[in-house]
Amino acid sequence: MTAESYVVRVASQDADREACFAVRREVFVVEQGVPEELEYDAYDSVAVHVLAVREDGVPLGAGRLLYGGAAAEKVDGDLTVGSLGRLAVAKAARGLGVGAALVRAVEDAARARGLRAVDLHAQTQALGFYERLGYEAYGPEFPDAGIPHRAMRRAV
Repeated sequence: MTAESYVVRVASQDADREACFAVRREVFVVEQGVPEELEYDAYDSVAVHVLAVREDGVPLGAGRLLYGGAAAEKVDGDLTVGSLGRLAVAKAARGLGVGAALVRAVEDAARARGLRAVDLHAQTQALGFYERLGYEAYGPEFPDAGIPHRAMRRAV
């Protein structure tokens, strides 16, 4: 597989959203051991989901953007900041630029909604990935689903 053999799009159809959930299940629930009841939440119904798929339709990665009231509690009530979350790339697709492309798609969706920044909670092992994309960590480390995280933000 090459970097040119996939596309990233907003998951506007039910089948695309189900593909997003399948990638998240593979990465977070199966691979990382996150309890399924923690992985899926009420925000999934209001989020903008992005999906990376191979040309043959095989899902490679997913992410989501929360904004407005859905993001407010995650970003200290700031309605001009979106929340990037649930970024997951299938093991076979890692190293192809899929994660970075998904982050940029979420940022594009944030800009399209008039947001000035994107906030996220990164697993500490992924801090370098997000730093290379321009995100800056702030605040102390904290656990989420038993995994150490740090808050990060980038202006968009």
